[in-house]
Amino acid sequence: MPRAPSGLRGTLMVQGTTSDAGKSTLVAGLCRVLHRQGVRVVPFKPQNMALNSAVTADGGEIGRAQALQAQAAGLAPHTDMNPVLLKPNSDTGAQIIIHGKVRMDLDARAYHAYKPTAMQAVLESHARLSHAYEVVMVEGAGSPAEINLRDRDIANMGFAEAVDCPVVLVADIDRGGVFAHLLGTLECLSQSERDRVTGFVINRFRGDPALLEPGLRWLEARTGKPVFGVLPYLHGLHLDAEDAVQTQQVGVGEQVWLRVAVPVYPRISNHTDFDVLRAHPQVEVMFVGPGQPIPAADLVVLPGSKNVQADLAWLRAQGWDAALQRHLRYGGKVVGICGGMQMLGRALHDPLGLEGPAGSMPGLGLLDFETTLARDKQLRQGTGQLTAGGARVAGYEIHLGVPCGPALARPALQLDDGRADGACSADGQVLASYVHGLFDHPEACQALLAWAGLAAAMPLDYQALREAALDRLADTLEAHLDCRAVLAPLAPAGASAPPIGRGHTR
Repeated sequence: MPRAPSGLRGTLMVQGTTSDAGKSTLVAGLCRVLHRQGVRVVPFKPQNMALNSAVTADGGEIGRAQALQAQAAGLAPHTDMNPVLLKPNSDTGAQIIIHGKVRMDLDARAYHAYKPTAMQAVLESHARLSHAYEVVMVEGAGSPAEINLRDRDIANMGFAEAVDCPVVLVADIDRGGVFAHLLGTLECLSQSERDRVTGFVINRFRGDPALLEPGLRWLEARTGKPVFGVLPYLHGLHLDAEDAVQTQQVGVGEQVWLRVAVPVYPRISNHTDFDVLRAHPQVEVMFVGPGQPIPAADLVVLPGSKNVQADLAWLRAQGWDAALQRHLRYGGKVVGICGGMQMLGRALHDPLGLEGPAGSMPGLGLLDFETTLARDKQLRQGTGQLTAGGARVAGYEIHLGVPCGPALARPALQLDDGRADGACSADGQVLASYVHGLFDHPEACQALLAWAGLAAAMPLDYQALREAALDRLADTLEAHLDCRAVLAPLAPAGASAPPIGRGHTR
């Protein structure tokens, strides 16, 4: 039976007191809550800085978190959901992606001057989404209290002021100082910005909520703004990370059957490729940081990189090139994905200086091909099958590299659009592919784990796992958040927001 119209209409923004306060998660949860109520809701992030990205249905590139939020809202990802994406390629510079396409590389000072142009792209996308959907659920970036970034701001209050939308402020109590974070953030805002903050959400609370009550009453009395809810720490919640490498093992059982090592180089990208392995009960994923030796493992996976030559030089400085040779001599397996694939070849060429100084450098030489970076970025969603065994694969490509060499005659994948992808070594120990999400399909995951040495690999439906996590998140919001109060600014004039969920516990 179809639901009655909610009457909700407009834009609501979630900002955080810090990075990783829970903005992405709260927006995803609210999108799922509204979607389950039949509200046509769409996620939106004006500006994102992240090396985890996704390919959209319209052939562009957006932040990975917005793709997850789109799934929460029952939508296919679209470039309007994240009109400005910054992909850092150094400590001071980034690739600038507007409406899903690369525009240029800029350093921080030059991008600051470019922000008014970027803001036009933001407002264009927001206008299109506002016309097509009932509710636009917006995620801020970082914190609105970053005083040095307020001039020409397009990511937080600058956007909220431009479109005149209400703001919910979320803070992470798990890191400590939550009341100082909330009060201090308000103090850093202008009066008009403070006025548009409708209330607070406290995230990742452990313990007895009753012990927090005196602090909540003090905060409400001091600020004149309500605490909409206190969200519990959700252990084992398995959702795509926006940027920070997630090292928590969420699915490993009592007995580990396969160990996977992943070197974490400075410009690692799309490390969400390993989320399905972190969730697998028979697999232990070990992320290896600087100064750490590669541990004994059955499989080593070289992940993607935003600056392949620099990360390969860094990998060599760690001694990991020699460690890979030892790993192979002892019968271990190696997979390279995207930038990791490029590292496995004989040489890397960047004649245009697209990722750093123009030039070439030798690769690891584990596969007989070379890679040349070309100006046009390849962005594709795709499906296919592993050439060995025919297991189904579903993923996406984001790369500048064009490979060439004899090893490509033994491709890793045969894609449904007729293209061959990647390469396999003659001895069957090394596999390379440009496809992100290589392990995500249950058939591919099972087949690749069997190839790596786990003969009795359990099937794992990662898409179903992500759906269950989104529903668990929405259930938590409905139980612990006053959703009616949060959504009240979107209700028609003179009307209250419809009851959504079971209400919160305060």
